[in-house]
Formats: sequence, C-alpha cells, structure tokens
Amino acid sequence: MFSKILIANRGEIACRVIKTAKTMGIKTVAVYSDADRDALHVEMADEAVHIGEPAAAKSYLVIDKIIEACKQTGAEAVHPGYGFLSERAEFCERLKQEGIVFIGPNPRAIEVMGDKITSKRFAAEADVSTVPGYMGLIESPEDAKRIASEVGYPVMIKASAGGGGKGMRIAWNDEEAMDGFERAKSEAISSFGDDRIFIEKFIENPRHIEIQVLGDKRGNAVYLGERECSIQRRNQKVIEEAPSPLLDEETRRKMGEQAVALAKAVDYDSAGTVEFVAGQDKSFFFLEMNTRLQVEHPVTELITGVDLVEQMIRVAAGEELSLKQEEVKLNGWSVESRIYAEDPYRNFLPSIGRLTRYRPPAEGDHGTYVVRNDTGVVEGSEISMFYDPMIAKLVTYAPTRAEAIEGMSTALDEFQVDGIQHNVPFLASLMKHPRWRSGQLATGFIADEYPDGFEPATPDAGARNVLASVALSMHLIERERLDHLPGRLRPHHGGVRREWGVLINGEKLDAELIEGMAATPLDIDVCVEGGARERVASSWVPGDMLWKGHVGDRAVSAQVRSVENGYQLDWQGYSVVAKVMTPRNAELAALMPEKVAPDTSNLLLCPMPGLVVSLHVEEGQEVKAGEQLAIVEAMKMENVLRAERDCVVSAIKAAPGDSLAVDAVIMEFE
Repeated sequence: MFSKILIANRGEIACRVIKTAKTMGIKTVAVYSDADRDALHVEMADEAVHIGEPAAAKSYLVIDKIIEACKQTGAEAVHPGYGFLSERAEFCERLKQEGIVFIGPNPRAIEVMGDKITSKRFAAEADVSTVPGYMGLIESPEDAKRIASEVGYPVMIKASAGGGGKGMRIAWNDEEAMDGFERAKSEAISSFGDDRIFIEKFIENPRHIEIQVLGDKRGNAVYLGERECSIQRRNQKVIEEAPSPLLDEETRRKMGEQAVALAKAVDYDSAGTVEFVAGQDKSFFFLEMNTRLQVEHPVTELITGVDLVEQMIRVAAGEELSLKQEEVKLNGWSVESRIYAEDPYRNFLPSIGRLTRYRPPAEGDHGTYVVRNDTGVVEGSEISMFYDPMIAKLVTYAPTRAEAIEGMSTALDEFQVDGIQHNVPFLASLMKHPRWRSGQLATGFIADEYPDGFEPATPDAGARNVLASVALSMHLIERERLDHLPGRLRPHHGGVRREWGVLINGEKLDAELIEGMAATPLDIDVCVEGGARERVASSWVPGDMLWKGHVGDRAVSAQVRSVENGYQLDWQGYSVVAKVMTPRNAELAALMPEKVAPDTSNLLLCPMPGLVVSLHVEEGQEVKAGEQLAIVEAMKMENVLRAERDCVVSAIKAAPGDSLAVDAVIMEFE
C-alpha cells in the first residue's frame, strides 16, 4: 500500500480523497493555485505545493507541475479527482514514465472510453446500443449545420473531452447548430484543452441513468447499482439519487451487465461510470463512459456501504477486488443536492465573493434520516470566478425515497449560506414539487416546470400561518427582552399584548397569543386568522439565524435574517419578509405604497461577475430582438447576452477583456 499520495485537484473532491486516505493511514499532498492558497484542501493535507496562477490552464492542468510536486514531496501515487486531468491518457502515461502510480484506470481504457467519439465507435463495434449521431471530426459551423440537418433535429452538440455540462449545447435548428458549435468548441478548449466536437441525436423527454462499475487489474469487475441524474440545468446535474425510481430489477440487471461487459472489454481497472439515456418505457442507449470518480458517487456509497475512493486506491496498489457481484446489495435510498454559488432569481447566473456565513446542517444520524455534506469550503472561504461554482454536495440517506426526500428538505432548510447568492432556495422548493416526489422525471424537468425561471413560491394559507407564528414567537421574545432591560426610564407595566398584526410580504394577518409567556424556551398557544389554536414551541434566542421548533404538530426549521422592522424568513423554498406590530400599525403599514424599481430597460447589464469575451455590435447599430450582443465568461461557462427587443445601440461602456461586476453597464440603447 502507498505511504503518500498526491491529489491533483481542489475543492470538495480533494477534501473527500484526503478523508479516506487518512482513514487508511496514507499521508496526503495537496496542490494549489494562487486563488486556493487558503483553501480547505490545503489545510487538510499533510503537505501542500503551490503550482501556479489561478487559471486552471496555468496550474491544475499543467502536467509538468503535478509531476514536479510528486517528486518534491515523494508522493508515490496521484488521485486525479474529477475534471482537470482525470480523463487525460497523456497524464496517466507521463506518470507511468516517472514511476508514479495513477489512481484510476489504465491509459488504454481512458483513451478508448474517456473520449466521447472513440467510445461510441467502440461501443457500436461491441454491439452496444448507441444513440444515432456523427462521430467524425467537425471542422466548422457550416459542417455542424449540415451534419445536424442530416442527423435530424433536435441534436446534441458535445465536446469529445467534455463533462460537467461544459462544451455542450442542444440545437433545434440550423442557426442554433452553428452558434452551439462555436460556443461548445470555445468552452471545450478553455476547460479541457481539446476542441473536438461531435453531434448526436437528442432523445426527447429522456432520463439520465448511469451505472457505477468497479474493476481491478486481474480482470474482475462488478456494478454497484445505478444513479438517476435526470434533474439537470443546462446539461449540468443538480440533483442525483440512488437507486432510480424508474428501474425494476430486470432492467437494472441488464444495464449493469452491459456496463460490466463494456468495462471488461477495455480491461477497466478502477471506479468508472457507464452513462445511459433511458426512455420512459425503460429502453436505454449507451451514452458515454466517464473513466473517473463521479461527482455524485456519495449516493452509491450510502446505499451500498462501499467507499469508492478506498477501492480506487486499493486497486491502484494492485489489490484484488474483495467484492463479488452477488455480494452487492442496495439498501435504502439516497438523494444528493448540489449547492452552487449561483443566483436562482437571475436565471442561475454565477455568484462570487466571500462566504460570510457557512453553516451546513449537522452530519450524522437524525433519527429517520442520515446527513452527509461533502464540501471544500469553510466560513470565510472565497468563491472564485476561476473554477466550478459548486460549494458543497448535501446528501441524505433513509430507508425509503420519501424519507430521504423529507430529510433533504429539512437539511436544506437548515443550510445557512451568506455573502454570495446560492441555489438553496431553489433546491428547497424543488424538494416539495409534486412531480419530483412522484418520480416522474426527465432531463427537461427544470425547463418544463420552471420555463420562466425560478421565483420564490407564494405561500399558501397554511404556510403563511406557520411563517406568521414563527415571526410572532420571535417578536414576543425580543419584546420581552427589551421590556425588561435594566435602567429603563419607564418601567414595564408587566402585561403582555395578546392581539397582533403580522405582515407577510405586505399581506396583513391577524394573530392572537392565547396562552403562554414569552420566554426561552418558548411554549405558547397562538391563533392566526381565526384558525385553529396551535402550540408554538422553540428554543430560539435573539441572534440565532435558525429558528427550530414546532408549529402545531409540524417540525419547522426556518432561516432568519434581520431586515428593517422585521425578519426575512426562508423555509421550504418560501422567502418572505415578516413584520409584527400592533393591529392598528399593521393596518396602516399595509397601505404604504411600494417602492418602484428603477427602469433599466435601456441598458445591457452584466448579469454576473465575469470577463467580457467579445462584443458583437457597434455604437449606432440597429439590432433585432434575440440578436447576439456580447459574450461574458464566468465559472468556465460562456454566457451569450442577447437583445430583448428591437433597438439601437447608443453607447458601449465595456471592452473585450474587461472584468465586470454584477449589474455593470455593458451598453446603452436608444
């Protein structure tokens, strides 16, 4: 077994590998760029080596720097994580030449299966059912248009070396095919150093299901069940679960056996994933093989009890798989939510900055469910524009799918993040979506259910009453503390007001304190809007940003942030401003006019912090609605900004190469 390994990655996956290495008694070496000097993975490792500038192309993607770090520290093996160099056969070969072990599959497997074009050819030759498409090299947008037309729209334009939703576009017509080719090619070269593109038929209303395989260097291979990854946005997975609510035992066995046969055909000797596109009728087609550890591997670990990172290390060290296929058992259900630094209210645009508050829910057994949080940040960490915007992977495990989802819903309610925008409100709302809960999934789920983007759900009467009860309970405790401050000029009369008005997003609700005193721990009976009498109990104290307790028989975990004369409450995807006051003051407050936002319709604003890649119009130019205006790059993704209406460009305020803050003016219109 190795005594020291180097992790050629960053963020949560580097931390994840370090944790397993430590339990195995293996020392670890981290590498870091200028941007990651104070990162968590650097702190966790036994040693750390600086490898260059923030841009991945000048640090994490430079093979020579990784090899030099190994030599400098005496690392015997390298775990690549996912992304970066994890699927580069050249990296594997270079390490072999230097006598350093690659903790991953052999170079031939990476070359054959890691390349999207070659893998499809190989699968077709092995009589594996594949999606129709064109596997040859595509040289120009015109070629892309011609080939897409021959394959038949809609088509998927994909980077051969792609992954993580980057270098990928869906095209429904000739114009989108040409534009998608250029965007995919540009993203591919910047993210993977490989701009080869292929085109395949896009299966409408598909599900994304993948099989986890594990092989060793002695010809053994097993499959560890499936994961469903159909909840995606812009081809990037958002929520994963294991097992899939679609599959039955027979279909699972067929997919698993096919995945293992494919793995054995290339002498696959590590953890890998065979991805399938599945129809709602349980038909399936080989999509690609990822010759690395997947982001979503924790859900498989939780339902099988197998530590995939440990198995990768043991296999790389020459050990035989200790697991036989008949010994693989799937127990319970697991759900993973990816916590991203992005603004769900602005079409999920990336967000950067410092985590002024980062308080994930407690890991471990919560009674009916288990929580695991894989992360690479701590409170105070900086979310950089140079890398993937994922903050953490929140995972729950329970005996049933319904319990795992309910556990995830509670865990998301308790996940506190401040300093940046993040997608926790969207994930919390999604957990309550009836279609998600029913398991009727497809890769177009988010586009179908949120066609106009995400907005906070409007609480129904029951949710409003819960939020009003929470707000009232906090207000009573704060009033009690203020009323009994020592040194008051006017002593408190000792009574407690019973009738209150609660404004929820400006809507007035009548609330009454029926019984109990405002003290911590709180235990009172309230009535909202003349409804049933309900007990409200909590140990909340002023300053806590999480209100945990019960309203009636309902367990509630609501996040609390102070706003002027009230609270912002976030709970189960609802985000409201609650203000508690006397009934008369509440009546008057409800009549106050709303502040009107300034008109910015004549401006093109930068939707996220990013780099201006190119401008496509000039001052004085007339543009039509939908015409491309500019491209801004953030978090390794290129975002095309288009005209929302017919107009004339009156002034351009930015230039290619400029780094812009969110809402910075790029151009003005007449």
